Amino acid sequence: MSTIHFDPAILLADPERRRRILPVLEAALHAVDPGPAVRAALRRTGDRLAVGEAVYDLDQFQRVLLLGFGKAAVAMGLAAAEVLGDRLTAGLLLTKHGHAAGADALPASIAVLEAGHPVPDAAGVQAAQRIAALAEGATARDLVLCLISGGGSALLTLPGAGLTLADLQAATAALLRCGASINEINALRKHLEQLKGGQLARLASPAALASLVLSDVVGSPLDVIASGPTVPDRSTWAEAWQIVRRYGLEPALPAAVIQRLRAGLAGLLPDTPTVGDPLFDRCQTVVVADNGRAAQAAAAQAEALGFNAALLSTFVEGEAREVARVAVALGREAAAHGRPLAAPACLLLGGETTVTLAGQGRGGRNQELALAAALALARVPEGQRIVIAALATDGSDGPTDSAGGLADAGTVTRGLAAGLDAAAHLANNDAYPFLLASGDLLRTGPTQTNVNDLLAVFVF
Repeated sequence: MSTIHFDPAILLADPERRRRILPVLEAALHAVDPGPAVRAALRRTGDRLAVGEAVYDLDQFQRVLLLGFGKAAVAMGLAAAEVLGDRLTAGLLLTKHGHAAGADALPASIAVLEAGHPVPDAAGVQAAQRIAALAEGATARDLVLCLISGGGSALLTLPGAGLTLADLQAATAALLRCGASINEINALRKHLEQLKGGQLARLASPAALASLVLSDVVGSPLDVIASGPTVPDRSTWAEAWQIVRRYGLEPALPAAVIQRLRAGLAGLLPDTPTVGDPLFDRCQTVVVADNGRAAQAAAAQAEALGFNAALLSTFVEGEAREVARVAVALGREAAAHGRPLAAPACLLLGGETTVTLAGQGRGGRNQELALAAALALARVPEGQRIVIAALATDGSDGPTDSAGGLADAGTVTRGLAAGLDAAAHLANNDAYPFLLASGDLLRTGPTQTNVNDLLAVFVF
């Protein structure tokens, strides 16, 4: 598991405080390390394989196939291969470019492929075709073990009939820009593709199918994580069309996408399989780690370091800038009145914010949150006592090499000293270069896990 690495300027700005913050963030990441999480949920004793509470007699199966997709696919696959040992027949793991560290330790029978994220690419389509072929070739005498983690929706891309990769790329880009939630994005994806929304399970039926899930969605709804390829789908053609209308996406979507959605809405195309479909009779799903586990570990570490710590919520959603204002308000309340905790305090929140893009800059939702918080902290007297950390647990915040950012009352001033205007950079969705100049970027490299974001408000 990777550790947090700061730009050296961060320690120069406030070394004592920031050295106390780092272990709290590191503890969160270590708690959701995919390897231990999988090994805790997947246990083999001789020919008996326990997956969560269920037990499979491996002697009843001719083959055990391993399919994995997401940013944690390789780390999860390594653990699963270790547990399965000689009973593992073959498989394929699909992960984001740059997230395949350790793949050389996998058995030769397990292929590892990399593809684009968050916008799908041709490599993802080719890999999805191979995964579909493996699933479709499974029989009632096979056990298919599926490893699912954040990023799986973009990676496991197989266009529906009448659509091309370019159509899906355009649709994904439009959804990312409009500020739609991950639940809304995935509801639309399920109806434009062949494997999402329970359709991978339909291909694998009648094989026994067990899925281990590393959740990157607020509340861990199984049909939303990686667009729910192995579970019943609650979304419908009508819901998908409502999302298009809600965000005014019709002009931004390719004609073929609109045509497919309208055909589905008219009943000309089958909907995704839903609750009660017998194809799910031999399917099982276990969530092995989520945002709550990361946040609880951070709280425990903060307490060990002398902070009064509390986990306030793991259901944080909304515009990053608005959430930043709430985080600052929480810090001010603790600094001024000792509520909900007296200083030194660490208030923790988890979830996933969104950014409605209006500019052309570089950054991610956590960097945007940090920059917005920095502007607010610079304007209030209590800001001198507050540090806010916004961390993407996968180590990749937007299309950058940053995992997020820190914000304190000096962030704006340090950026100004480098000739940068914080408000202008925020307006242009350009947090990355500002936080780079101010020394407030959080960097980890790929962590090979993904359980949403962590927001920590430290009051000294």
